[in-house]
Amino acid sequence: MACHFKKNINPEMLNINDLIQALWKFPIRQITIFMLFISSIAFPCKSQHKESILPFIPFQTLPSQPPAGSFTKVSYLDALESLCSAVARHQNEQGAIIDPFLKREHQYSTPYFAFATATLLHEGRAPELKEACIKAMDHATLCFSGGYTQIPDAHGEFFISPLTHGIFLMKAHVPPSVFDRWYKRMQTPLDLVLENFDGRINNWRTYAMKGEWSRAKYGLVSEASAVEFIEKAWREHTQRIRIVEDRWNLYQDWSSDPQSLAVEAVGRVNLIALLSEGYDGPSSEEMWDAVRRGTQTSLFLQSPDGQAPANGRTDNHVFNDLLYLLCFELMSHDAAGNGDMQLAGQYQHAASLAFSSMMRWQRMDPPWEGSFFITKNFIDPGERVGYQPASQWGNYSGAIMQHLAEAWLHRFQDTVMYESPTITGGYALHTDPAFSSFFANAGGMQVVVNLRGASVPKYNKSWTPLGVIRFSRKNWDARLGPSDGEHDITAGTEVEFSRGAGETADIYRALSGVTFGPEWVERNRWLRIADVPLHYRGHVEVEFEHPLLVKFAVTYSYVTGRGGPYFRHEFTITPDGVFTRLSTPQKIPFGLTLPLLENDGRKLINEWDDGIAAVRYSNDDDEQNFIILTPDSRFNTESPSVLSSYGWLKPLRVESSDTAIDVFIYPRKADEPKARELKASFKKTSEGFQNILHRVVDKVYVGLTIAGGEGIEADLDGNGKADIQFSEVCRFILQLKDGKVLFAESDRDVQLKISGQTFQLKALRPLCILCDE
Repeated sequence: MACHFKKNINPEMLNINDLIQALWKFPIRQITIFMLFISSIAFPCKSQHKESILPFIPFQTLPSQPPAGSFTKVSYLDALESLCSAVARHQNEQGAIIDPFLKREHQYSTPYFAFATATLLHEGRAPELKEACIKAMDHATLCFSGGYTQIPDAHGEFFISPLTHGIFLMKAHVPPSVFDRWYKRMQTPLDLVLENFDGRINNWRTYAMKGEWSRAKYGLVSEASAVEFIEKAWREHTQRIRIVEDRWNLYQDWSSDPQSLAVEAVGRVNLIALLSEGYDGPSSEEMWDAVRRGTQTSLFLQSPDGQAPANGRTDNHVFNDLLYLLCFELMSHDAAGNGDMQLAGQYQHAASLAFSSMMRWQRMDPPWEGSFFITKNFIDPGERVGYQPASQWGNYSGAIMQHLAEAWLHRFQDTVMYESPTITGGYALHTDPAFSSFFANAGGMQVVVNLRGASVPKYNKSWTPLGVIRFSRKNWDARLGPSDGEHDITAGTEVEFSRGAGETADIYRALSGVTFGPEWVERNRWLRIADVPLHYRGHVEVEFEHPLLVKFAVTYSYVTGRGGPYFRHEFTITPDGVFTRLSTPQKIPFGLTLPLLENDGRKLINEWDDGIAAVRYSNDDDEQNFIILTPDSRFNTESPSVLSSYGWLKPLRVESSDTAIDVFIYPRKADEPKARELKASFKKTSEGFQNILHRVVDKVYVGLTIAGGEGIEADLDGNGKADIQFSEVCRFILQLKDGKVLFAESDRDVQLKISGQTFQLKALRPLCILCDE
């Protein structure tokens, strides 16, 4: 990935003497850009991961336009107004927002409130908040003018953009003298605003890049100085390498190991905002290349119910979903501007999913009505479940306000949606090793695996547990999934593991981690794969990818000299559920952990009996079911629950003396067959399995309304005889009604035979077989 100058000048044609002479004729901004351009020629930019290609899902037979439902962009303003009204109740006489738990102003809560309420007033909403907005703006700009010593918690980077835009949104609502006062304050030199000017170069630097360009646009600082700062941040202060060198151009914050998929979106969305505001400096094209690819990648990471991915510090916070929403809104404009309306429509669908996910956490209980929980649970915020030290009510309520306001101001007007990849499925994606996660999805059924756990705590918390952490399904409540596991480094029992010579090989806490993964007995003590992230890793082999069927296996093995067993965990994902088989070639007692969400501030219904473990909020709700298919198996319920960011997880262990443990994960919707019915109908075959919802035969899936896979023929009615034949092996999708084929599509030109008739299929062009019906 090479650095490109905006005007596509060929550096080989440049004569340096002519260039120097020409520079005397240019204004200072052009001179700065040219000098930065010369630097980019001397240090060409190349990515080592250009060969990594995003999944491509070409079939047209899949539903392409989801129903609009009740979602409209005005919902952004409605949610923003409710939140701002709640936050305004915590404003003091000076205009500062006082955190109700800290009892003081914290970080950037006041400027974010000022910008959010200015947005509402600009849109003709919430006139009762006008005075609160003016007081907040006056207080925040005064703090800004005093430099980082006067800015709460020295968070100057976060003040620049919201206050710059905010004072101009308020220009028509205040006397000229007030606006002029604010304007002058916002001209405070950057070196006075930023503490540790050359040191804070993680995602914080992207806030300053974005903000400084905003100031330049409004004439608060010179464009030349803004470009110089941004380009230095990109090339010298690590911003470029954090995103350009990642396999999928995801932003690496370098603040936890594995990297944080939550904070990733922070750095990336700030770079997108910078570019969306018209930044055109020498590195802008390279930045665009990175954020385009990174944001398109995130479509595959979002869960089908709209949640941002877990893992790394600050994960499972409500504002994580809003960061994804803002990325998708901003990039909708870019995709449309480049003529890709389908991608723009996918971004729009993903944005609607993210907004719906976020709104589940809005509070309606007095006196908090209109505000949001900070992390994704309903536990009293005073208990700080899933929090990091920076997680506070004031600043993270502020983050929701800020990004909701930005989403409204940058909303994409075209409402035509195309289903996001997380809904259609058909892919398996490894993140960069720095993140060490794996995402697989068939037909909107997603499985997320952490291939590496956090072995070094961050803020005395292990944010990334080893093993399968998320099962989610479209149009289903993925909180039941579970949506994340947990490794609580304070839970369980400390164990010192020694070799025969007496030297210590490991010190770990047994039964401190909870993920969907293997357990085994070591020296008369059970331990889980999530307990030992320092020594174990997961390695993935992908067997097959199709929109209706994905097959892969995870091998867990130690990677140090510690020793121990290894396991193979096979997965077959279908749109209706996931078949798994856990095995080990070693003759040891082993089991499988089933994480059941027990209480997230509201007590859930947990049941385990007759080989089925189930969890739901109420009897009429969605339900997660772990259906045990190994006859010689039993549940062990002795292990204590572990507190995760989503609430208490009950680690139910499946034990068996068999050589493998088979489980079908069935995320059941309220109108679907009961788990007991599905289990009673379940049959394993030499080539797959079948039940009342579907059949899997090798690489072919046959459901009630859709079928597909790879092969030369398929048995649609389950009588053992082929109902359709192709002239050669191909990948295909069939839409079904009452067992008959309505539409057929293949990935290449083939002939299709059905009931004695022959049809000619053209590659990726759906053919109507029974149009008259």
